Amino acid sequence: MTEQLERFQMVIGGKPVDALSGKTFESQNPYTGEPWAQVPDGGPEDIDAAVAAARAALDGEWGAMTGFARAALLRRLGDLVTQNAERLARLEVNDSGKLYREMIGQLNALGGWYHYYAGLADKIEGRQIPSPNPNYLVYTRREPVGVVGAITPWNSPLLLMTWKLAPALAAGCTVVVKPSEHSPVSSLGFAELFERAGFPAGVVNVVSGLSRETGARLAGHPGVDKVAFTGSTATGRAVAKAAGENINKVTLELGGKSPQVVFPDADLAAAANGIIAGVFAATGQTCMAGSRLIVHADVHDELIRLIAERASRIKLGDPNDADTEMGPVANRPQYEKVLGYLDKAKSEGATVAYGGAAESGLGGLFVQPTVLTGVTAESTVVREEVFGPVLAALTFTEEDEAIKLANDTPYGLAGAVWTKDVHRAHRVAAKIKAGSVWINAYRVVAPSVPFGGFKASGLGRENGLHAVDEYLEEKAIWVELSGGTRDPFTLG
Repeated sequence: MTEQLERFQMVIGGKPVDALSGKTFESQNPYTGEPWAQVPDGGPEDIDAAVAAARAALDGEWGAMTGFARAALLRRLGDLVTQNAERLARLEVNDSGKLYREMIGQLNALGGWYHYYAGLADKIEGRQIPSPNPNYLVYTRREPVGVVGAITPWNSPLLLMTWKLAPALAAGCTVVVKPSEHSPVSSLGFAELFERAGFPAGVVNVVSGLSRETGARLAGHPGVDKVAFTGSTATGRAVAKAAGENINKVTLELGGKSPQVVFPDADLAAAANGIIAGVFAATGQTCMAGSRLIVHADVHDELIRLIAERASRIKLGDPNDADTEMGPVANRPQYEKVLGYLDKAKSEGATVAYGGAAESGLGGLFVQPTVLTGVTAESTVVREEVFGPVLAALTFTEEDEAIKLANDTPYGLAGAVWTKDVHRAHRVAAKIKAGSVWINAYRVVAPSVPFGGFKASGLGRENGLHAVDEYLEEKAIWVELSGGTRDPFTLG
């Protein structure tokens, strides 16, 4: 059986390598339930080798490159991503059960992130600062923070890796990537492109590993200068603590429990469609999932009817099938977690308007798209991130009540406002405490638009112009112009 599995290697120092221990593990296809790939089981010692390779590249050829040279390599990488979109999309489908129809679109667009940051790589500038003392010239330099440890999740490995890689490379950093043990293969396949794009050895290294010790070693590694992490809030706290021991910068893109607020004047058909997109697309396995519906009491029943009717027509099945609309949950631990939340919701008195159980007839790890009503702001399914295709609906009667409910969460990643009233739309969007708020839309991202969270949803921003700043240090340089001496016991 092992001989039939597709075999992948890690990339360290520009070379495809196995784990130093020689160990491997199998990646499971969540649709078939069968292993499909053999992956190196890297450990802390492989992280050490990758960090050393990244440091050598930073101190060597890559560190000496101009922003113009980095931009050219990023553009070449972006082109290669597009040329290899089909293969990379298939790897993601096999590894995480994501729909091919979504993945091929995502991979065809992904090269745009590298082109966008290529456009910034040669525009990283310092500035001259007026000095109160005329005998000094003062200017700043913006320099790469150094070696970056990027720890990525299982739900959208290549997209969320790119949100870290593209600005880090534009800034001149080197990177060690540790993908999730649940979906490591697409990141290993992607790593093959760096040599083809012409990047010097060691600029980007990818280490796969089954043990939590591997990621923990990267998060707290003394040779790493910054950690960029996407994943659960609980793990994010551990990553931040480990990085903090080294006084390292961190970017954390964490969990969410995002509200979709629907006012009585909203186009209910459009709102239903957006809510479906927000919580059932990607099987609800997205940090920005709009999993809390906050709907005006006057339109609650009609909107729930529309959502439940559309949910009943969602086609579950083979993620490689062009007609499939929702694939399986990506791995068994998450599948069991989602089903546990459904049992908890029903035990706490929730009413199931649609779904509410596993879809066992298909094989694989399928959960029905689920719509819950009769919950309260204290219900577990309303308070905690399910990370699955589960929508919980609350009602309101006044605008202030809707805003209070929207913000009654430890999270603050995203949200939406559905209304035809332009004044209300902007007024409410401004009061929702979240990093991204859509008006009459949901689940739209772009390389040019910052993404990140308030409160327990994270620190820092990915995407947009200022994402590069997350990977830069600013240095002030003072130049004495007079050539004279001064009193050594006074300041300035």
